[in-house]
Amino acid sequence: MADIIIKNGYILTMDPSADNIKNGVVVIEDGRITDVCEKTEETADTVIDAQGSVVMPGFVNTHTHAGMTLFRGYADDLALSDWLENHIWPAEVELTGSDVYAGTRLACLEMIKSGTIAFADMYFFMDEVGKVVESSGLRAALSYGMIELWDEEKGKRELKEGKSFVNEWNGKADGRISAMYGPHAPNTCSKEFLMKVREQATEDNAKIHIHVLETEAELNQMKEQYGMCSVNMLDSIDFFGPDVLAAHCIWLSDGDMDILRNNNVNISHNPVSNMKLASGIAPVTKLLDRGANVCLGTDGCASNNNLGMFEEMKAAALLQKVDTMDPMALPARQVLEMATVNGAKALDINSGMIRKGYNADVIIVDMNKAHLNPLYDVPSHLVYSAGSSDVRTTIVNGKVLMDDYGVVCMDEQKVIDEARDAAADLISRVDAKK
Repeated sequence: MADIIIKNGYILTMDPSADNIKNGVVVIEDGRITDVCEKTEETADTVIDAQGSVVMPGFVNTHTHAGMTLFRGYADDLALSDWLENHIWPAEVELTGSDVYAGTRLACLEMIKSGTIAFADMYFFMDEVGKVVESSGLRAALSYGMIELWDEEKGKRELKEGKSFVNEWNGKADGRISAMYGPHAPNTCSKEFLMKVREQATEDNAKIHIHVLETEAELNQMKEQYGMCSVNMLDSIDFFGPDVLAAHCIWLSDGDMDILRNNNVNISHNPVSNMKLASGIAPVTKLLDRGANVCLGTDGCASNNNLGMFEEMKAAALLQKVDTMDPMALPARQVLEMATVNGAKALDINSGMIRKGYNADVIIVDMNKAHLNPLYDVPSHLVYSAGSSDVRTTIVNGKVLMDDYGVVCMDEQKVIDEARDAAADLISRVDAKK
């Protein structure tokens, strides 16, 4: 007997070797998809009727700072330097472990409700983040954000903290959690420190999560400091490889794009955050044309302001169309691949497709809505018309986390109330220091 059978749904497999099924069945057992077909004789403990819905792989958010949900809507519409130096950084100084715990719980709740099954996170108090992920049922690739600022002693402490986190959390929660090294960026970490991180990550067989060329200011600083941009500097120290997840990658030359592709670097595109902070437009179509693995991330709620991947997909597609002045750029199917298949590849998880043997990381999207009818093209509707609130069911590792819009893995109102209280207390402490 199977654990779960999903029937009567439109199966959007995202599998290049298999067709979609207009009215199909997905069978789940022991955390894996055991069959994808039109009909089954199998029985299950739980049968979900997906009539009028799309059954598809859940989303993978490849770059965020989950604890920053507490800063959602705090200090919006400001210049980047003012936003960071006078608002976000002073607030982060006041953060406690319990704040990050509450903020991350809110983030996980939001992601479950909007169809995200895995995320890559870089922040502080990462033990608290790990605890939340473990209890939530989600998958995550977590990293302690290391900022060394050319201070050798600080660098030693940061690398020690990063290594301790990797050793403690890599493979936890029955493999749902992986731990990465998280050097913040080439303009906040010295070349020497980044070389040590690369060496340590290789020794520990751990991946690396880093911001790269998010702003023109970073590009100019690196050229002044090293006589080359971030990508060339990192390439000169053999930093890159398929185990590197590089967030943003906006200010790239053609040569930079070739370096990233030739080293099989995973690139996390964060269009909403990039637009909100006026950071620039990443050359996504050029990267994809080169065969680079480009996936999607939301960044933190301070610069988005939500963690919804539907919104991120639509923004990604529209931004590339207007940037290239080509309405055929980044079509719906391709941006769906970025949010599922490519994200799973970046985090090295056996998810991102509805395929036999893959992780049972599945979402059901309710298409029986006014804004989703009439229905001519499923990928098009998912990218251009659907939203986070259209997800009715979220399943991760074969466990139902949300069933028919009801979250079953945590007390939704309690999570919201505790995050609201933590945010109010945090900002009161920040205000008291002014």
